[in-house]
Amino acid sequence: MTISSNLTPEEKKNYFNYFYDKAGSEPGSLYINSSALPSHITLIEYNKSNASSKVNVKPQDCLSCIDNDLVSWADIQGLGSENILLEIGEVFQLHPLILEDVINVPQRPKMEDYKNQLLVVLHSIKLNKNRSGFLSEQISFVLSKNYLLTFQEDEINDFVTIRERIRLNQGKVRELGTDYLMYLLLDMLIDNYFPVLENYGERIEHLEDQIIVNPSRDTLQKIYRVRRELLALRRSIWPLRNLFNTLIREENELISEEVYVYLRDCYSHTIQILDILETYRELASSSMEFLISSMSNKMNEVITLLTIISSIFIPLTFIAGVYGMNFKYMPELEWHWGYFAVLTLMFLIGIVMIFYFWRRGWFKLFLKKKP
Repeated sequence: MTISSNLTPEEKKNYFNYFYDKAGSEPGSLYINSSALPSHITLIEYNKSNASSKVNVKPQDCLSCIDNDLVSWADIQGLGSENILLEIGEVFQLHPLILEDVINVPQRPKMEDYKNQLLVVLHSIKLNKNRSGFLSEQISFVLSKNYLLTFQEDEINDFVTIRERIRLNQGKVRELGTDYLMYLLLDMLIDNYFPVLENYGERIEHLEDQIIVNPSRDTLQKIYRVRRELLALRRSIWPLRNLFNTLIREENELISEEVYVYLRDCYSHTIQILDILETYRELASSSMEFLISSMSNKMNEVITLLTIISSIFIPLTFIAGVYGMNFKYMPELEWHWGYFAVLTLMFLIGIVMIFYFWRRGWFKLFLKKKP
């Protein structure tokens, strides 16, 4: 799902509220989204010497993954085919609650231990095409001794990189088991968070420049939009801290000691991401406060200027009003130089008041140099 300023109210509602069961529904109930993509399976099997890949395989073709000596990775892309997903649940004997968490999206990032299977749920975060928001897709992992299942709402192109590393036998991926494969995929998803946060840092910096040069209501709306997006991003990232902390601290026979070391690295990256995210949220909040203060100061300058103009013209208007009255007997009406004397008096009063306001420092608000 795309998180940006162009979201419809329904899309925002679907994102900002995680999935929850309907009252009275049976545990493990499945709710297939009508807009979800059809499901298809890519099966990759490998060991130290060989690797094979098959696309669009049927769930029954994955039966051999359970007991063979190969490392098997079944990548299920799309959550719109209920029959295929139920067959996958039967083949791999998935607990009904696992299928519920996988299919009913979006779920809160979490980790669940089902003895011989380990469920890990998190979100893939990427920038959208116009770089004004981000894309969020739920990725679910089911780890077992001989196989790893991944469930995607949509196909993640970055998984192609991991597939190539398996095919070309790069790194340790074909030397270790399914737990290391899951680590590689988790690490890739976490690394994708950094470019997203970097983009928000650049947007906040640009907005700060706009605040200094020309604070306006449009800038205020942009800052508010960034704050909303950072809040949505925080809801996807914050639970990862507990997720990796649980993976590291609770020993599980499906994860080897060597892979625990790598998972600790993922945990440290998650802490770093959270620190950056909280910093940007504070910057966005302080930028909004500074903008509101700048707009208030700008309004005060306008009011001050109008006050000066009004104060100068009050005595001038009084004099003009007095001599504008249609009375026959007024002392100065018959004076030959009366008109020029009144204009001179009004001019002198204006000069004196301008000088007075200047001495009081009121004009410094308008004569200071703009940054």
